[in-house]
Amino acid sequence: MAGRDFAPLHAMVWAADAQVDFRNGGEEAEILLLQGRPINEPVAHHGPFVMNSRAELQQAFMDYQRTEFGGRQWPSHGPVRPRDSGRFAKFADGRVENGAAGEET
Repeated sequence: MAGRDFAPLHAMVWAADAQVDFRNGGEEAEILLLQGRPINEPVAHHGPFVMNSRAELQQAFMDYQRTEFGGRQWPSHGPVRPRDSGRFAKFADGRVENGAAGEET
């Protein structure tokens, strides 16, 4: 693949023992590099669920429906915050804003 250009959001596959040289010029880039070995098992998937068989998929759906998100007990099926609680934002620096006027707490 030497000297080849690849478009953004493009997947590439190499042999595990291949030497790879990435050159990106002056542009910023993010690269996700994964390696794995085939497990030689059947794969069945639907939505977020990946199992080995259709029967396992059906069991996963039943478990999901029965436990409502892995058994975590939420106080209600509604939003996490009550609708009448107003605007809420928590920032990375730990600052919290509550209310329509952007009051900080």
